[in-house]
Amino acid sequence: MPNDSPAVMIFAAGFGTRMKHLTQSQPKPMIPVAGKPLIDHALETAEAVKPPRVVINLHYLPHVLEAYLANRPVITLREEPDILETGGGLRNALPLLEGDPVLTLNPDAIWAGPNPLRLLLDAWNPEQMDALLICVPLARVHGRNGGGDFRLNQDGRLHRGGDMVYGGAQIMKTDLLNKVEEHAFSLNVPWNMMAEQGRLFGLSYPGHWSDVGHPDGITIAENMLRDHHV
Repeated sequence: MPNDSPAVMIFAAGFGTRMKHLTQSQPKPMIPVAGKPLIDHALETAEAVKPPRVVINLHYLPHVLEAYLANRPVITLREEPDILETGGGLRNALPLLEGDPVLTLNPDAIWAGPNPLRLLLDAWNPEQMDALLICVPLARVHGRNGGGDFRLNQDGRLHRGGDMVYGGAQIMKTDLLNKVEEHAFSLNVPWNMMAEQGRLFGLSYPGHWSDVGHPDGITIAENMLRDHHV
């Protein structure tokens, strides 16, 4: 793919209920990790690939993020009255993203290693792929309990089950979003459609990754960054 990056969508609408007291007065992306809010970690990852625009969806306590991002070169979009989940949120943001494919990024993950969006752009093959997901081997996953999400074939195709965890970064075409009847839906819906057609692909992340999904995840992520010198 050319060096020019497509637009980036950052998902920041969730309630962050597993973070307990930490999200009583602020949305989860404002929780600090290693001296800066999660949203700043995500924005640094996005800005490194020089996208034409960054769109961030908001729902829970949206005014907090709006105020924090007011002087940043990003576009914020409120989901009202209802939260739309990842698939519905992405579809809702398409007019602002102005292009296809798009990169998407979850802000509640910390990366220790190469920029995941750059890896996706370098490996993207639109003739073969409808989506390419960064997946992390369980041995390099921090702060997350349970098994993997996907199995990665030798040809790069993804199948459900296995020892690979979706890292929250992908590049995908968006046409299948408009074939989903539900108003609010997960990205798993179009991914399943792509997998049935053999067009859902994965890329194994060579670094380490931490899920900041619960309060203890903050310290776990900070220790990972320290231990892996990022």
